[in-house]
Amino acid sequence: MSNPRFVMIGGFLGAGKTTTIARLARHYMAQGLSVGIVTNDQTTDLVDTNSLRAQGFDVGEVAGSCFCCNFNALTSTVETLGVAERPDVIIAEPVGSCTDLVATVVRPLVQIYEQPLDVAPYGVIIKPSHGAKILRNEAGAGFSPKAAYIFRKQIEEADFVVINRIDEMSAEAVNDLAQRLEEQFPGRPILRMSAKSGEGFAAFCEFLEQRGDFGQRVMDVDYDIYADGEAELGWLNSQIRVTGAQPFELDDLLLDIIHRLRTEFSTIGAETAHLKTIGLWEGFYGVANLVSSFTEPELSLPSNCRVSQASVVVNARVATDPAELERLVREVVRAACTAVPAESQIDTLQCFRPGRPVPTHRILEEATAQSTHLRRADN
Repeated sequence: MSNPRFVMIGGFLGAGKTTTIARLARHYMAQGLSVGIVTNDQTTDLVDTNSLRAQGFDVGEVAGSCFCCNFNALTSTVETLGVAERPDVIIAEPVGSCTDLVATVVRPLVQIYEQPLDVAPYGVIIKPSHGAKILRNEAGAGFSPKAAYIFRKQIEEADFVVINRIDEMSAEAVNDLAQRLEEQFPGRPILRMSAKSGEGFAAFCEFLEQRGDFGQRVMDVDYDIYADGEAELGWLNSQIRVTGAQPFELDDLLLDIIHRLRTEFSTIGAETAHLKTIGLWEGFYGVANLVSSFTEPELSLPSNCRVSQASVVVNARVATDPAELERLVREVVRAACTAVPAESQIDTLQCFRPGRPVPTHRILEEATAQSTHLRRADN
C-alpha cells in the first residue's frame, strides 16, 4: 500500500482555506480515495471543525497551539484518522497567523516522523482584501508592519501561491495582484482560483499532484516580530445555545451577528482579520463570515432552515484588546438574539492573545546520510 498523501494548505486568516479544503476533499473522494482532515486552532470551539464535520468529513483537530508548536499532537491526530486504516489523503489546515511551516512542519514530517507520508507541494492561499494593500505598501493596510511581516513570510516559503476569490475581483485587480507577487516573490508559480465557484480549481489540483524538490524554502524568521504580529490579534472562540420563542431563520441570525460585530469593530477602529459563525441543529448547518473590515459579510454556507433552537459558534480574530473583544461579542450576541426574539446562553468562551510561537522542531538543513540538523526557533 502506498504512503498517504499529505497536503497542507496555508494562508492568512480569511484567505478561504476551509472552503478550498472542503472542495479538495470532495475532489479526492470522487476519485474513490479516503480523506482525513486536520484542523488547527489556538483553542477549542472552532467553526472550521464544526463546518467540515457537518459536511460529513472525517476531521481531527489540533487545539490549544499551532502545528509547529505541538508537532506531536499533529502526528498523533493524523494517526487517529480513519476507522480501519489510514486515509489515502490527509489534508491539513494550519492556523492562519502561522508561518515558518516548511522548517517546523514539512521537514520534520519528512525527516523525523516515523510513519512515512507522501508530502505534496506546500501551497499558500492569498487573501486579496488584505494582500493587495500589503503588497502595495498602502497606509492603513489593515494591520501593522509586524502582522504584514507574517503575511509576507507565508508567501516567501510557499512552493506555489494561489490568488483566491477571483470571482469577487475584476480581471484588472487579479492581474495587478499577480504582477506584484511575481515582482516581490520571483520564482513562485501563481495560480488563480475561486474556491467557492470552482474556477481554476482543476489547475490547483493538478499542481498538488506534482512530485519533486519541494519544501526547500526555509527562511530567516525574526521570532520577536512574528510573536508581536500574532499578539496584535484578540482571539475569541465561543459556543452559544440559542432558544427562540418561535421558529426563526438561522441564516438571518448568523448574518446579523456578523453585521453587528462589523459595525462595532469599525466604530472603535479595530481591523478584522476574520469573523466566522456557524449555526447547527439536527443536521442543518449554516456559516456566515467576514474576511476584513472593508469587505461585506457573506453567507458562505446557507442552512435554508427555520429552527426554534440552535448551537451557534462564534470565532473572531480582531486587532483589539481581548477584553474589549469579549465585551463586544457578548453584547452583540445578546442583542442579535433579542431581536429574533430568542434567549442566548454562552456555554464556553475563550478570549486571549496568542502566545509566543516555540516550535517543537525547526529543521533548517536537508537531511544527509550522516546527520539531521535540528535547531530551536529561539537559538
